[in-house]
Amino acid sequence: MTTIEFLRQFKLGEYAIFDLVASFLGIYLLSPFLSKIFKKIRLDIPKINWIYLTLPIGILAHLLIGKITPMTRDLLDLNSSYLLKILIVGLLFFGLKNVKIIRRTK
Repeated sequence: MTTIEFLRQFKLGEYAIFDLVASFLGIYLLSPFLSKIFKKIRLDIPKINWIYLTLPIGILAHLLIGKITPMTRDLLDLNSSYLLKILIVGLLFFGLKNVKIIRRTK
């Protein structure tokens, strides 16, 4: 068993705690850089909003590359996981709540 397999064996329901912690920690560390990059394209995204957007971005990324994870599968299943669906929609709402378009000044 490799180290990553060992770390992924600890789960919260079906979801690996290691993957969730790594995602949130990665976005936390990248958020200052991401906010600066998006300011260049005239979007002001506060650093805390990146934390809210972590799971929605992760699910979108997995869909785009065609890797169906347990969370992606549960989100796409229309007949179950309603709490997950509510959580993702809530995170998306709070993640986009304070995003502002920066107007050009003349």
